[in-house]
Amino acid sequence: MKYAIQVSKSDAYGKAALSISRKHAVKVCRAINRRKLSMAKDFLNNLIEEEADLDGKYYTKTAKEILKTLQTVESNAKQKNLNLENLFVFASASKGPTQHRARRKRKHGSRLKISNIQIVLRDKSGRGKKVHKRVNTK
Repeated sequence: MKYAIQVSKSDAYGKAALSISRKHAVKVCRAINRRKLSMAKDFLNNLIEEEADLDGKYYTKTAKEILKTLQTVESNAKQKNLNLENLFVFASASKGPTQHRARRKRKHGSRLKISNIQIVLRDKSGRGKKVHKRVNTK
């Protein structure tokens, strides 16, 4: 599985194929995308405890699974000796592999919900805007 976000060696990253709805995963990932790590974790915890919502829904199962993946990526960042206070979350969700539930008779062939989650923690402190130099090709 390729990353939707370009990853460099200084980033902490992780991916998982989770049995959650892709539509719900996209909504939660968009809500935590480009936030600081601490703010994203607080938001996910508030979704789980039903203190915050997204469009009137709490998405508790999705938030629990994404929080587990985020904590795994956070431990990867600790292993790389990155400063956790300056890390920003870049998360994306996409359609996962199709898996069929093996049942008999009328329930045979029902599909399970699986989505791919990709999380990258990037240190944005000290990075300015990229300066592009123009080269004359005359």
